[in-house]
Amino acid sequence: MIKINKLEIENVKRVKAVKIEPTTSGLTILGGKNKQGKTSVLDSIAWALGGNKYRPSQATRDGSVVPPYLHLTLSNGLVVERKGKNSDLKVIDPNGQKGGQQLLDSFVEELAIDLPKFMNSSNKEKANILLRIIGVGQQLHEFEVKEQEIYNRRHTIGQIADQKAKFAKEQAYFPDAPKEPVSASELIRQQQEILTRNGENQRKRQRLAYFEAEREAKGKEIARLEAELLTIKEAYMKLGEDLATARKDALDLRDESTAELETNIRQIDEINRKVRANLDKDKAETDASDYRVQYDQLTTEINGIRQQKTELLTNASLPLPGLSVADGELIYEGQKWDNMSGAEQLKVSTAIVRKLKPDCGFILLDKLEQMDLESLTEFGQWLEQEGLQAIATRVSTGEECSIIIEDGYVAGQEGIQLQQPPSEIDPGPTWKAGEF
Repeated sequence: MIKINKLEIENVKRVKAVKIEPTTSGLTILGGKNKQGKTSVLDSIAWALGGNKYRPSQATRDGSVVPPYLHLTLSNGLVVERKGKNSDLKVIDPNGQKGGQQLLDSFVEELAIDLPKFMNSSNKEKANILLRIIGVGQQLHEFEVKEQEIYNRRHTIGQIADQKAKFAKEQAYFPDAPKEPVSASELIRQQQEILTRNGENQRKRQRLAYFEAEREAKGKEIARLEAELLTIKEAYMKLGEDLATARKDALDLRDESTAELETNIRQIDEINRKVRANLDKDKAETDASDYRVQYDQLTTEINGIRQQKTELLTNASLPLPGLSVADGELIYEGQKWDNMSGAEQLKVSTAIVRKLKPDCGFILLDKLEQMDLESLTEFGQWLEQEGLQAIATRVSTGEECSIIIEDGYVAGQEGIQLQQPPSEIDPGPTWKAGEF
C-alpha cells in the first residue's frame, strides 16, 4: 500500500510553512486551536494528490506574495510537487521519470482524500458504494426488485383475502335453505305434472263408476231380455274383465298434495334470497382460503429471495468482518449507520474506501474533536492493525495530538521557509508524528 512519508507545505490558505512526517501506520492527529491551519494541511494534501478539482478557491495565503508550494514524498518513491505561479504539477517516479495526475489517479482513491463525502452520503448511497466494490450490486438489486414485486403482489392478495374473509363473516347463513336457487317455473311445472296425474286418476275413477253402472243396468236387463242373454252375457263378461282391470288400476291410487309446492311458490323469493346468501358466504370463504394459499406461496418465494441475498453477501469479499447490507442500508455488527459509534463509522468508511483502491494506504480526516479519547484510541489501534495511515485534525492541544499547528506553522518550526535551497537557508527541523 502506498502511504505519505513526508509532506512540505507553504503559503496554502492558513498554512505559512510546515514539514511533517506522518506515522507510517495508525493515526496522526494535527491538533491546535481554531483557525490555525490544521484543515489547510489536509486541503493541501488533497490538492496535491487529487488534482485541481480540490484546489481551494483562495489557495494562496492572505498577505503572501509567494505562491503556494506543495511537496509530498510517497512510500513508493514518487515525489509529488506543485509550485510556481500556476501551481504546476510535477510527479517524479523512483527512476526519475516524470508523471502526472493520471499516475496519481491510478492509486489515489478520491474518497480517501475526501472521506466526509462518503460519511455524509445517505445510507443508501453508502450501501451502493459497498455493493459496487464487492461486485454484487446489480445482482442484489435484481433480487430486491423481484422481492419488492412479489411483496406488493402478496400485500394485495393479503388485503383481498382479508376482505373476502370479513365479507364471509358478515354474511347471514341459512342451514335449512336449498343448495341452489329455486326456479318458479320449475315449481309450476312440477305442480302441473301432479295436477295432470290427479286428473288421470279422476278419469280412471269415472271409468270405474261408468262400468259399475253399466254392469248393474245389464244385470237388470237379463231377466227382461232372455232372448238377448248370450249377447248380454258376452258383454257382461267383457265388462267384468274391464272392471277387474279398472279396480286393479284404482286400488293403490293416492292423490299427491301440492300444498308444499304452493307454499314454496309463494315463498320463492325468500328461499332464493337465503340460497344466494349461502352461496355468497361459501364463495367468500373459498376465495379467502385460495388467497391465503397464494399469500403463503408468495411468502415462501420472498423468504427464498431473502435467503439468496443473504448467501450472496455471505459469500462476497466484504472489506470488514461484520459488515453487510440489509434493506439497502449498511449494517455493521447488527447496527445501522446512525446507531454506530464514531469509531465504528470511521472504521467502516475507511475499510470501504480502502477496498475501492487497495493500493491507497492513507486517508484524510477533518474535525475529529467530535470523537472522545477512547474512540480515538480504538480507531487508531484498528488503523495500526490494518497497516493503514490516517492524517486527521482535531481542535485540541492535548496529548492525543501528534502535532500542534500554531499560526500556520508546526509548533517549533515557526519562521521556516521551504522553497529556498538548503544551502542558503536552514529549513529547520522536520517534525515527526509522536515527537510531542
